[in-house]
Amino acid sequence: MSTPTFGTRLASELAAKRHLCVGIDPHAPLLADWGLADDAAGAERMGRDVVAAAAGVAACVKPQIAFFERFGSAGFIALERVLADARAAGVLVIADVKRGDIGSSFAAYADAWLQPGSPLEADAMTVAAYQGFGSLDGALPHVREHGKGLFVLAATSNPEAREVQLAKRADGRSVARAMLDDALAIEGVADDHVNSVGVVLGATLDLAEFGIDPAAPPARPALPVLAPGFGFQGARVEDAGKIFGGLGWALLASESRSVLAGGAEGLAARVRARADAVATALTV
Repeated sequence: MSTPTFGTRLASELAAKRHLCVGIDPHAPLLADWGLADDAAGAERMGRDVVAAAAGVAACVKPQIAFFERFGSAGFIALERVLADARAAGVLVIADVKRGDIGSSFAAYADAWLQPGSPLEADAMTVAAYQGFGSLDGALPHVREHGKGLFVLAATSNPEAREVQLAKRADGRSVARAMLDDALAIEGVADDHVNSVGVVLGATLDLAEFGIDPAAPPARPALPVLAPGFGFQGARVEDAGKIFGGLGWALLASESRSVLAGGAEGLAARVRARADAVATALTV
């Protein structure tokens, strides 16, 4: 029996109108808001509570690895337990690691985050291809053979990225647009509905400025879009359909602080409310 692709599993979530991606960002102020210590145990408690609240409600969770990594080996043990909970609950995990390198070095990153049986195994990881799109090749065996996914940084919300992402290639396309096109061009990473390689597009951006037209007909198979910037960063999830247009069918609206603020009490209700809001916004 072949392993379902990441795109197939994501398509099941989207078909159920689950578009929310809940960030797991256990930084010090949020841990304090939860009444938790700023240590690995606090990060683990928050992460496991988020997984429990997201199961069957959100499309996926997205642990920001830096907030675990800062605690050294204890932080990685905490993260392994969060990931184990997610696997047991059937919750898709996007490891927000933003790895980028060349050759065997990038392949080793892919082994760490995508290899079945790895203690850090996730369903997908965020990656940076600014050393050339071919630098991602080391992860493609995991995508094709093990049902894993990639989300390539294309147009991110942070203002200091604009100069690079708006830079024009020799063919006139912006770097951001080229990342999107290259993701769609990878062979053997899609089922009939959803690609297993997607892109990161900030919800606070004017995508047309980057050469990305939300009004264009949706790609088939659909291109998954991981969209940070909702909630605390200013974009309204209620505007998701207007912001992303034809890209909205495979949209994952990422929210963290707006969901996590307020502590463990009421977390499940906040996740449900934000999940319902983005589902309504993307219903045609």
